[in-house]
Amino acid sequence: MKRITIAKGDGIGPEIMDATLKIIKASGAQVEFDEIEVGEKVYLSGNTSGISSESWDIIRRNKVFLKAPITTPQGGGYKSLNVTTRKMLGLYANVRPCKSYYPYISTKHQNMDIVIIRENEEDLYAGIEHQQTDEVVQCLKLISRPGCEKIIRYAFEYAKQYNRKKVTCFTKDNIMKQTDGLFHQVFDEIGAEYPEIEKEHWIIDIGAAKMADTPEVFDVIVTLNLYGDVLSDIAAQIAGSVGLAGSSNIGEECSMFEAIHGSAPRRAGQNLANPSGLLNGAIMMLIHLGETKAAESIQNAWLKTIEDGVHTYDIYKEGISKEKVGTSEFADAIIARLGQKPSQLKEVRFENKSITLKPYQRKSPLKKELSGVDVFVHWRGTNPEEIGKQIAAIGSDKLKLSMISNRGIKVWPNGMQETFCTDHWRCRFKPSSEVLVSQKEIIEILNNALSNNVDVIKTENLYNFEGKPAYSLGQGQ
Repeated sequence: MKRITIAKGDGIGPEIMDATLKIIKASGAQVEFDEIEVGEKVYLSGNTSGISSESWDIIRRNKVFLKAPITTPQGGGYKSLNVTTRKMLGLYANVRPCKSYYPYISTKHQNMDIVIIRENEEDLYAGIEHQQTDEVVQCLKLISRPGCEKIIRYAFEYAKQYNRKKVTCFTKDNIMKQTDGLFHQVFDEIGAEYPEIEKEHWIIDIGAAKMADTPEVFDVIVTLNLYGDVLSDIAAQIAGSVGLAGSSNIGEECSMFEAIHGSAPRRAGQNLANPSGLLNGAIMMLIHLGETKAAESIQNAWLKTIEDGVHTYDIYKEGISKEKVGTSEFADAIIARLGQKPSQLKEVRFENKSITLKPYQRKSPLKKELSGVDVFVHWRGTNPEEIGKQIAAIGSDKLKLSMISNRGIKVWPNGMQETFCTDHWRCRFKPSSEVLVSQKEIIEILNNALSNNVDVIKTENLYNFEGKPAYSLGQGQ
């Protein structure tokens, strides 16, 4: 008997969790439950993380967590428990299957069957933000080679295990050449190890448009955290309903399973909510636990229920649906069909397999050379020539001002008067000749800035790795 941790969450969470557990128990799955409380009540009790240390201990002991949607209170600096859980437990892979159930669920895409595998720990979801000037705030986009390698290898192993034919990578590396560029580079490197699987890369904007228009041309999609979050909700919706989709969050030690929709507090306590999203997440959990027979039985019974037209209000449609039911009644309908199989929708069969990844192996260190510094300055003027004169005066013997940009656009030297400037200026200092740069020159520049009342808000060292610049040029440079 396997023990898992459950949390009923907020809003419609308790209702859909009760329905899901009722179905799991009826299936004969060898699973026992330890319940914890997370979410709104815990937040409002004064715990800004939304979860107690005792609950963390239970999750870490059981390793598997089935979580209903929760509500994060507005304001007060509360952090998303979903993001916190994924990162604290190292749940690097978010897996969201998005499949159409035409004609029983309305969709324009009858043959859609894609899986979106999203990096789950880094990118802009690192949540590192700062206000730097009166007019500018920043958010750091952090991409690591280990993060890229783990999620991309997982995507190829998933495709291999589930007999998927193609893996597509989505990035915006035509603009973010360092961060998204690394993800694309690693995709090409790891993809070469799987010659039997077709590989392709799309820029995220046109790729998302193609997915929304013609999803049947995609199979497995692997992408960065933010893109994956947006794409998977779009995919679930165009497949028929966000309310039907579940997801798994997989790590090396622990895993979490959930619906992709929110807590919908307006529908709470009315026996209206569709439990399908959480149930489909729970089916993924049962497969993960090796309870494939129970998972198969539940999935086929759910398909048969959908096929028979027994629908909750959100997917009910005159002429297709035959009976409108509530949350509890929908669960009972699935239980009544355990052991049955759909006749029109495709029957599922699950094999007892697990995805095992090679451990990440750190590469040999690269040759790293300091080649300059970007000094970011808060200055309320608007004339680039004026700030150029002021900032050039703080350079050192070795490091000279070479470029000033504003919001990434080069404005000095030879900027354009039409370019709108805020109060946030990036001032790049580079050596005038091929000389070695040290931290001392950077400290000298900062001391000069202090002496000249220049408001330095941050610095970024510029490095060459293996002799090549590892930083972006200013737009227009």
